[in-house]
Amino acid sequence: MYIYNLDRFRKLFRIFSTLSLLLFGTALYGEPPAVGTQAPDFTLSTPTGKTVQMSKELHGHNLVLVVLRGFPGYQCPYCVKQVHDFVDHATDFAAKNVKVLLVYPGPPADLDQHAKEFLAKQSDLPANIVLVTDPDYKMTNAYGLRWDAPHETAYPSTFILDKNRTVVFERISHSHGDRLSAQDSLDQLATK
Repeated sequence: MYIYNLDRFRKLFRIFSTLSLLLFGTALYGEPPAVGTQAPDFTLSTPTGKTVQMSKELHGHNLVLVVLRGFPGYQCPYCVKQVHDFVDHATDFAAKNVKVLLVYPGPPADLDQHAKEFLAKQSDLPANIVLVTDPDYKMTNAYGLRWDAPHETAYPSTFILDKNRTVVFERISHSHGDRLSAQDSLDQLATK
């Protein structure tokens, strides 16, 4: 009788756990903003402590929002390459009145230091490109981009927002190397 009750309890627990995840999982993680919807606003800080609110960065500009893998325990070489590509095209973005906001997520311990090390691999960021850290995955979770697996932080993603914070383009990658290039972002901006 004891074994029967224990097996029954385990079965009920699995059913309850599955239902809870289905019912409440979206409360833990948001959905990525879809094309045609307004992107949720967020406030994060640069590695040097300057507070950056996305809607204020956007004010009067279109915005390319790039969510990097950040620091999953090492500096992601694809992130380094992608940021370098955007820096190389900074004048092209500026000519189109576009700002680029880079989000660098990761575990809170030493994330700002890791972000500074990451930036040391780049030339100085131009005025129209800003990097912020997401130490508690607040933005990453709100946007439904948390890659919750060992040695992962966020799905590499790019959103292009118009001056009203409306998403006009999105690309969410489910692999490390599948990134939107700066030129592809500029091409998307030209069609909007």
